[in-house]
Amino acid sequence: MKPYILPVLLQILGILVIIAEIFIPSLGLLTVIALGLFCYSLYMVFTTISTTAGMVITGLDVTMIPVLIVVGMKILAKSPLALKQELSKQNGVVSQNQEFETYLHMKGKSVTDLRPAGIAEINSQRVDVVTDGEYIEADTPIIVTGVTGNRIIVEKNN
Repeated sequence: MKPYILPVLLQILGILVIIAEIFIPSLGLLTVIALGLFCYSLYMVFTTISTTAGMVITGLDVTMIPVLIVVGMKILAKSPLALKQELSKQNGVVSQNQEFETYLHMKGKSVTDLRPAGIAEINSQRVDVVTDGEYIEADTPIIVTGVTGNRIIVEKNN
């Protein structure tokens, strides 16, 4: 048997194991196996063929493996294994609570110290609120100045 056959087969097997790692979650086990195959293949090339061939194969591995991983991730993104559904407003997905918009410009009082987050009572309901960085003591009158996402922003009501 020719001395270069086994290292080439180990290299091909290492590539196949990396491809499998992209599509099969193995918590890194397949990566360790692929690394072992590549290292053993390089050891065989350096010891049985020549140092020059070993350097060439090492250079090919260093350039080929990252390219293979990037291409594999792009293929994975288009494969049936990837989530194709897009979460959008047209499909009825809402990322923030719509009732929070009704709190805008309402008055209430802080139930806990707001440093800068805490609990306030607005419209007879306890809600989580934040300030713009100022400290507000408990039982202080507040007013809602903004609603961004799921955050209700308040400040002291003088």
